[in-house]
Amino acid sequence: MKLAPSILAADLADLGRAVALCEEGGADLVHVDVMDGHFVPNLTFGAPMVAALARRTELPLDVHLMVSNPDRLLDDYLEAGAAWVSVHYEAAVHLDRLLARIREGGARAGVVLNPATPVQVLDAILTELDFVLLMSVNPGFGGQSFLPYVLDKARRLRGEIDRRGLAVELEIDGGVGLGNIAQVVRSGIEVCVAGSAVFGAADPAGRMRELVAAASS
Repeated sequence: MKLAPSILAADLADLGRAVALCEEGGADLVHVDVMDGHFVPNLTFGAPMVAALARRTELPLDVHLMVSNPDRLLDDYLEAGAAWVSVHYEAAVHLDRLLARIREGGARAGVVLNPATPVQVLDAILTELDFVLLMSVNPGFGGQSFLPYVLDKARRLRGEIDRRGLAVELEIDGGVGLGNIAQVVRSGIEVCVAGSAVFGAADPAGRMRELVAAASS
């Protein structure tokens, strides 16, 4: 299991410290939630912030574009240093073209599905993906409660990936914590995003290690 702490839940005035905590806690990725105030009702990180984070850490930046126009903004985030980039199926008009551009830019290409979007929409494009990010909350805000029915989506998608022999990783984002991470991993998830569960703890680095241990159990 790979752990990707979401810095959206960290102290936004000290993100350099946040990525240092991710390194200390043994995180595999740093999850960066990019919101445009249009596709989702919040506004967060621009490309200059991603570039600044890339200068402060060796960890890969997992950039989740929650934006209405990913085709226009994509290149800025690739140039800023994103290592993983995911775009929403619900926002991408020309999804195949976007995935090709992500890979041409040197990043791993992923698609995000909102909780109510069925996994079957990926049938034709699954072979072009490096990962799929399943939202287990409705995107736009941190600290929401986990939606258990998304685990059924994870199991169905994991079954299809395995049946077709594809090297596609499954990631989940929203409401993941100590109480459910083992169940999440059992459903076929390989990358867990955790925000409030990590940065809401008194010892974020220690909490990261606890989450990995709980998943391994």
